[in-house]
Amino acid sequence: MNKNRNFASALRFALAGIKHTAKHERNFRIHIIAAVLALVFCFVFRVDGWLFLAVVLSIFFVLAMELVNTAVEAAVDLVCKDTLHPLAKIAKDAAAGAVLLASFQAVIVGAIVIISVIRSYL
Repeated sequence: MNKNRNFASALRFALAGIKHTAKHERNFRIHIIAAVLALVFCFVFRVDGWLFLAVVLSIFFVLAMELVNTAVEAAVDLVCKDTLHPLAKIAKDAAAGAVLLASFQAVIVGAIVIISVIRSYL
């Protein structure tokens, strides 16, 4: 594999990975819907800059973890075929755990934003 490809090629490969994940991974699509709803909420309620930044960073963190999870699952499935080695299970479970932690972090940020919006109306 040629590591010295140009930026346009690298960008195409990255976008292909995102497109594949969006097409084939239900949880990635759920996270995208949640992200859009969170951004709409932020715009409707005019969430301030720092909280908005926390929301955007949380969105990208969760989506990035979903992409990493998909990559780990694909690599493990390629190597293991139909038999799941105990170490392969650990790899898959740990990758899924990373997504879970990122999602918890995003929920915490969301709760802080919602509390902030509620307080501004009191």
